[in-house]
Order: sequence, then structure tokens, then C-alpha cells
Amino acid sequence: MNKKFPLFFLFALLSLGLFGQHNVIIKAELNDSLKSLNIQQTLEYRNTSNDTLREIYMSDWMNAFSDTRTPLARRFFEDYDRNFHFAREDRRGGTTINSITGNTSNILTWERPEEHPDIIKIIPEKPIAPHEKYVINLDYVIKIPHNEFTRYGYGNKGNYQLKYWFIAPAMYKDNWKVYSHKNMNDLYLPKLDLDVELTLPSNLAAISALKREKIVPQEEKKTVFLSGQERFDTELHLTTEVIFDDIKVDSLHVLTNITASGANPGMKSLYVNRIIDFLQTNLGSYPHPIILSTQQDYASNPVYGLNQLPKFLRPFPDGFGYELKQLKTLTENYLENSLLLNPREDKWIFDGIQIYLMMEYMDQYYPDLKLLGSLSDVIGIRWFHASTLDFNDQYILMYLFAARKHMDQPLNAPQDSLTKFNKNIANPFKAGVGFSFLDEFLEDNTVPYSIKELFNEYKLKTVGDEDFQRILTANAGKDIKWFFDDYVSTKDKIDFKIRSLSKEGDSLRITLRNKTETDVPIQVYGLNNNEIVYKTWVEHSPGVRTVYIPSSRVQQVAVNHEGIVPEINRRNNYRTVGGIMNRPLQFRLLKDVEDPRYQQVFFMPQFQYNLYDGLAVGAKLYNKTILDRNFEYYLSPLYASRSKTFVGNAGLSHKIFFDEDLYMINYGISGSRFSYGYDLMYQRLNPYLSLYFRDSYMRQSPKERILIRNVNVYRDENDLTDLEVPDYSVFNINYLYSNPGLVTHFSGSVDFQVAQQFSKSSLTVEYRKLLKNDRQVNLRFFGGAFLYNDMPNSDYFSFALDRPTDYLFDYSYYGRSETSGIFSQQIIMAEGGFKSTLEPQFANQWITTVNGSTTIWKWIYAYSDVGVIKNKNQSAKLLYDSGIRLSLVQNYFEIFLPVHSSEGWEFNESNYDQKIRFIATLDIKTLGRLITRKWF
Repeated sequence: MNKKFPLFFLFALLSLGLFGQHNVIIKAELNDSLKSLNIQQTLEYRNTSNDTLREIYMSDWMNAFSDTRTPLARRFFEDYDRNFHFAREDRRGGTTINSITGNTSNILTWERPEEHPDIIKIIPEKPIAPHEKYVINLDYVIKIPHNEFTRYGYGNKGNYQLKYWFIAPAMYKDNWKVYSHKNMNDLYLPKLDLDVELTLPSNLAAISALKREKIVPQEEKKTVFLSGQERFDTELHLTTEVIFDDIKVDSLHVLTNITASGANPGMKSLYVNRIIDFLQTNLGSYPHPIILSTQQDYASNPVYGLNQLPKFLRPFPDGFGYELKQLKTLTENYLENSLLLNPREDKWIFDGIQIYLMMEYMDQYYPDLKLLGSLSDVIGIRWFHASTLDFNDQYILMYLFAARKHMDQPLNAPQDSLTKFNKNIANPFKAGVGFSFLDEFLEDNTVPYSIKELFNEYKLKTVGDEDFQRILTANAGKDIKWFFDDYVSTKDKIDFKIRSLSKEGDSLRITLRNKTETDVPIQVYGLNNNEIVYKTWVEHSPGVRTVYIPSSRVQQVAVNHEGIVPEINRRNNYRTVGGIMNRPLQFRLLKDVEDPRYQQVFFMPQFQYNLYDGLAVGAKLYNKTILDRNFEYYLSPLYASRSKTFVGNAGLSHKIFFDEDLYMINYGISGSRFSYGYDLMYQRLNPYLSLYFRDSYMRQSPKERILIRNVNVYRDENDLTDLEVPDYSVFNINYLYSNPGLVTHFSGSVDFQVAQQFSKSSLTVEYRKLLKNDRQVNLRFFGGAFLYNDMPNSDYFSFALDRPTDYLFDYSYYGRSETSGIFSQQIIMAEGGFKSTLEPQFANQWITTVNGSTTIWKWIYAYSDVGVIKNKNQSAKLLYDSGIRLSLVQNYFEIFLPVHSSEGWEFNESNYDQKIRFIATLDIKTLGRLITRKWF
């Protein structure tokens, strides 16, 4: 050991004042070849509470990378990120603890709580009394992970981006606030006084927000001395090249490596100066001399929107993207390094202030900027309602995107319980919009004043949402209890409706109905040719409320006309004085953002293809906007080029939502008309009722659905062959259970069908497991039996071994009646699930099959199917097949190459190319679920 090391520790300990925060002295050496840090650390822990502490908890978040069973690894699985699971051992990280000793150098008892290997519980030699200090010495080695997992770690160019890189004390506030690493950048640390002695190769520069005291060169190495007081920012960058700009704003240094898009050095300095000046004006002075604004921080919480379009499509001024990046990242770091707020429990306050300040910044410096930027002036695009929206309108739209799907969650829900979309987008945007809503309601700058008061009163102090509520309530001149009770603490929607309108003397009598019975205020307007001639706030309207406004010059009354309140439905907010039609009819080409002033009907070109109709071209008329609606309809008439007739489909549905395990009821009716053979048409009419169930924990929770429907089919008869059942009706009840996941996937369904000709029931179970050796095992079971079958001589309603007849017309066959050629080789993974065509091909009594596959290499699998099939008056027959499965996109695009079956080797015959089977999904909606599954 270096003899100077004990002297350094002694000097550091003696020089530290008796402050309320904890003192951390670190001596670390980077082993560049092993990608590790050897750390000797002393923690002078101060019990700042009034409780006697019998244990001390420490956060060791580097050990979250130690294996694939940690909370961090499970978080990756939930987000369908498989990189960590399949990473080589040397690319993962971890912590090896050599020793933990106490005040008297005695070895301390310590443990890692079960299922939380990134947390350390230390038992001191004796309980620590209130305001007493206790010294802990740690000797450990950090194995640094690759930065591909969380953007922090070692990179391929020899650089290191480190965050949460040493073992740090957890926060104690009435009890221990200690959390596992879940890739949310939310380590909750108390204030630390840091002294760091870091030895590293001489070609690396150390960049951090800590003060650099000195650098001591040592042959091929150097030692960098860093210090900081009252810090809870531990980010450290070790880089082989100077990639950080140092932009000085008054006495504050901004160190940033955020990439510039169209911004030269002068523009970058201008933007950073403007942002810091804005933050100092609206918050207060930053409590440290240096602030970091890094690309890694930005990438963890980017600005979502049109600014992320490719460069040739970006409709905003040069440098605007850089300015937005800096605005969001600097605002976030400004807040998180100044206020000691619980980032897992109270993050909505940070989010709300950040988005609110971003909206204020845009209003101040870009008041006329539109949501679509310069695209708003392009012919064709400017016809869309979206082109008229302001840039800040995106925040309420993105919140409503989740709320309309009833996938939103309360603002004060713990961060690790939020879906990815809610954590990154919907909840921050709802919080920011909420602050703007509250500001408009109070009408006296109470919100910005309270934010600034919170920042300055609690700068570098522990703060919670109760402190923010106290400040806001004290400053408000109105009752704002609704904001915290209804808007923050619940996911209750806001929806007001004008129930009736009448004229009484020189006033208009307006009856409002609060459909969701939240206690939020709402604005009532009097309009004249869309110009506001009167408006007022209406408070405390949990049910029905009558409002009177002056009738002078008012042609139309409206609720929430300016969209200040994030209302779930504004289409019922308008009434015409003395008129019949409250909202004029408007036709729009292509899907658009909803304009609540009009009764909108959208139309768009529509194309479909099957072998018998050929290319069918037409138009789709519908009412669905970018945001979901409870009541939706569509009508899609098409003209088929091959069958020379009109085909298409239509439907309408209505959804009812509940805040229970039964969260949605969807009922409706759909119909379609297409060809099922050459010159043979079918019509399908399908009334249905669906009940959807889910758990209150929305991240990767199991989902259940009960579908009740009656499928009515009417088919043209072939002149050459009579149809045994041209018209039929099937009553169907289906129960579906689904628990999807990256590592383990399980689903099952029970199906019951009854018709005049038959009754049958079936069970389907699917299981998929991703093993640690990068191999995947897939198993599927299907079993079905007829309760009665009055058509034993026809296989139209029979169970299929490999290719269902699809008499309910549920599947997307491109050539459903083909028995040869490429279209007959399309398979749907349903019923028997076999890939080879074997005899008997159908079962009119019962069938059981098992389909399995396992990984050979990456997307190449070996598959095998085995089953027993039983027909009336015949013995049960055992069948099997096997081959190679090329899973390009699992369940969406796959190719099956048969090798061997119960009939022998498949490639012995000359027609092997006709035995190859494939799955091809071209439906955009179905493919969309593949993309969005990690967000919801």
C-alpha cells in the first residue's frame, strides 16, 4: 500500500468540518485492461435523524450488473431488451468486496438483502445514536459494465461514462429509503462531501462536476484529486479526447458533450447562456460552480417529438434541436442537483417543473412556433388541424394518447410501477400541463412564484411533495385541494359536457354535467365567430351545475374552448345559441389530430389483396383520430380488380372503461364481403361483446379477455359443386389468458362453439422460455373435441392438423381455398399447428397435438410436431413431423423447411419446394403491436 495513503486519509478526516452531511473519502485506481476500479473508501456517516440506527444501508448499484437475476436485469426483460441477458460475462459488471471494517478496524457484519444484490446492509459494532458519527472503511473492486446497457460504463473507444460508480450511503428519512437499480437514473443519496484520489492512465482526462484540486503525473499514469461539498451527483467521465465544451455563464461552468445539430460554437454558447439565464431567473442560482449536461443524460430522457426526425425532414430552425436537448438536460440536472427530493416516489414534482419551465421557455422565445414547425406552411400539410397547433400543444396530446387508451397512471405512483410510456412521456407531460392549468386557474403567477420559493427554500435540503403542496396552498388565493387530491393522486379523467342551453332575459342559462365527477375547475366561454367575448372559471362542480353568462354577442357557448384543462373529451363542449347543429360536419383527408369544434369524418385511400379479388382499391371513411375514441366506426368500400365487384368491410364499436380488474367492455358489430374462391363471395356479420381484465400493476401484468360473439356467414354456391352449408351461424365463447414476457411467455385459451350442425370445444396453451445460454424453447399444446357433429362426411367444420378451413373467416389467408401453389403454403399457427401436410388432414371427433421448437443458432430453430388424431369409425392415428424453422420475426415472418415426418423424408420427392411453409403478416395494426409492446 502507498505509505502516503493513511496520511491522506488522516488529513482529509481532520480537515472536514462537522457538517450535517456525510463525508466520503475515496482512493481509486482504474485498471484499463480489466475495465475495473480498485477502491479503498472511508465513509464518515452522520446520523442526522432522531432515531438510533442499528444498521446502515448502502447502495452498490454497480453490482446490479452482476447477473441476470437482479432487479435491473428483470427491468430489462420487462422492456423487451435482451442485450443484457445475452451479453458475455466480461461485458457485465459487478462488485467484489474484500473487506468492510468499522471504527476500531474490526470486521463488520454485512449482507445483501435477498433479491437485492445491489444493496448492502451493514451492522455497526454498536447502535449509532442520534447526531453521532460512525466511520466505515470499505475495500472493494468494481467491474465496470459495457455502456450498451444503460449508456454508462466503458465504451468501445476506450472512454468511460460512470454514474453510481462507488458504494454510497442510502437516505434515511424516518426510515431507510433504499432502492435497487432499475435503469431509471434515480439513486436517492443524502448530501455527500467528497474527496476523490483517482489514478488512471495518462491518456485519459477526468471530467465531472467536482472541483479538480490538482493532477500529479506518475510515468504512464496520473492521479487526479477531486472534491465537492454537499453533492449528490456522482457522474464521472474518463475520456481519451477532449469532447466536452466548457461554456462559462457568469461564474457557472457548463461542461457538455451534447452533440450539436446545425449549431456552431457561437450558437451553442448563445443557447446555453440563454437557458442558464432563464433557469436562474425562474428558479434561482445554482448551488455549485460546475454543472454537467451530457449526451448520456439526454439519451436517458430525450425530447420526444418531431425534433427527432431525420435531418432532411426537420422542420425547425438550425440549432433548435441542440437548444431543446440542452434545455431539457440542463433543467433536469439543475433541479436534481439542487433539491434533495425522493426521485422514485416524488419524481412527478421534478417532471412537472421541468416540463412547465420548458413550456414557459418556448412561450418566451418561440411564441409563434407551431407543432409541425415549417411543415405547417407546406401545401397539403397545412390543411391538417395538426398544422394549426402550437408547439406546446404536444404535451397535452401525448398525455391524452395514454389517457384515451386508459393506460395512464397516477402522477404520484412510484416510478418503478409506471409503464415505459407513462414514465418517459405521459406522466411528465401531464404534470407539466397540470402546472400550466393551475397557473391559468390562479391567474396571479402563483405557480412560478411557488416553484421559485420551493427551489430557494429547500436548496440542498431534503424536500417532499408535502412541502410543495404547503407552499402552493399558502400562496394560492383559491382552493386548490382538487389539484393534489384529484389531478395528482388519481388517474381520474376530466370530462365536462354542456347538458342544456337556454336564454333567460339577457343571460344564457348553461347546465354543465361533470361526467367523471372530479372536483376540478373548468372554464365556460361565450363565442362569436370563434372569437372569445366572455369567459369565466367554474369551481366545485362534482355533478350538475348551472351557470349564467351574459348573452350579448354570444352565438355559441363552449367549455374549455382554449384547451387549458386536459380534458379527455372535448367533443361535447359546444352548443349553438338557438341552433340545431352544435358542431358543423367536416370531412378530412387522412387521419388528423382531433378538432373538437367540428363533427369530423376522415377518409383515406384503402388497398387490400387476396388471390381471388386481386388488388382491391377504394376509400375508408372513419371517425377515429390520432387519439382513441370510445365510439368508433369505419366504412371501407373497395372495388376488386380481378373479381370485378365491390368488396370491403364496415363496423362500429363502443368501449366502456372501469377502474376495476374488469377495466373495459367493448361491444359492437362488424361485417365484411370478399371472395373466398374464384367468382365466389362470402358475407360475414359479427356482433360481439368483449370483457377485458387486468391487474392494477400495469407493467407486464397478465391480461384476460372473454369474447362472446355470433358469427353469421353467407356464401355463394359453386355451380359445379353444391355447398353442404352455404349459410350458417356459429355462437362462440372464447377465454384468453396472456402473460407475455421476454424471458418467459405464457398464454392459454379455451374456446367453445355451437351451431346447428356441430358443437365443439378446444384448449390451446403456449409456453416460451428464454434460457441463459441464449437458447429459446417453445412449446404449444392444442386439444379439441366435438360434443356433437352432424356432418361426419364433411371436413368443413373439422379440426385441422395443419391448415384450418377458417369457417369463421378470422384469419388473413391470401388464398384460403387453394390446395396447391404458393398461396396454399401459407400457414396460420392455429389448431393442430403442423407444418407438413399429412393424412388424415382433419379430425371430426377429437385431436391433440404438441408443437415444439428450440434454438439452433440465433433465428434458426429446429421444430417438431407430434399429435394424435381421431375420426369417427376410424382408429386414432399418431402423426409427427420435424424440420428447420427460420424465425425472421417471431410469429410475424417465418419460414418452415420440413425434413422428416411420419411419412418419411420430406425431400425425397421432386416437389420439395411445394412443401415449404411460411407465415407472413402484412397487417399494419398487427405489426404495430410488435413495436409498441415495450412501451405499454
